[in-house]
Amino acid sequence: MHFLSSIIEDYIQDHSENEPELLKALSRETHLKVIQPRMITGHFQGRVLSLLSKIIGPLNILEIGTYTGYSALCLAEGLRKDGQLHTIDVNEELTGFQRKYFDQSNFGPQIIQHTGDALKIIPTLDMTFDLVFIDAEKKEYPKYFEAAIKKTRSGGIILSDNVLWSGKVVEPVKDKDKTTKILLEYNRMLKEDPRIETVLLPIRDGLTLSRVL
Repeated sequence: MHFLSSIIEDYIQDHSENEPELLKALSRETHLKVIQPRMITGHFQGRVLSLLSKIIGPLNILEIGTYTGYSALCLAEGLRKDGQLHTIDVNEELTGFQRKYFDQSNFGPQIIQHTGDALKIIPTLDMTFDLVFIDAEKKEYPKYFEAAIKKTRSGGIILSDNVLWSGKVVEPVKDKDKTTKILLEYNRMLKEDPRIETVLLPIRDGLTLSRVL
């Protein structure tokens, strides 16, 4: 679902920061070679992630859900020179694709890839994160959040993507639609959780920004 007209979306993109050439190339190759290319973060949301990261100036970033690496590269733009970005994905077939673009960027040595179950990997990471981006299996969002908040410093930011779920969160929910039911519960949980303050932004498919108290 498009929440804004294509004309407004184009205007917003045209009046935001330009998409870096490396990310244009990554996007092109994703659309040519990878299944479900619409999952890529894309120009406008990518610039939002980049700017948020630059504002925060994180030492450590955690990303849950790498896909082809577009969002990781956007988030890495705000990393401190001695910082690290840890990105986790279950699909080992995309590891080489991701690394090719990571190594063409200025942040290759700072981006650490992990392949496997994020719920098992996150507890093994011996650090505190300043910025977290959750964009993986939607049914696991509540568990990802709980694992991530334990590793996020006070004042740190947790971003959750796709929380409007193509508008399904405001439509009658089908009995078999477990994903939408979980996202509805997740959105309610973030609003009511006393450990955070939260705002849901109507960016692309919905992006929730939660600040850890």
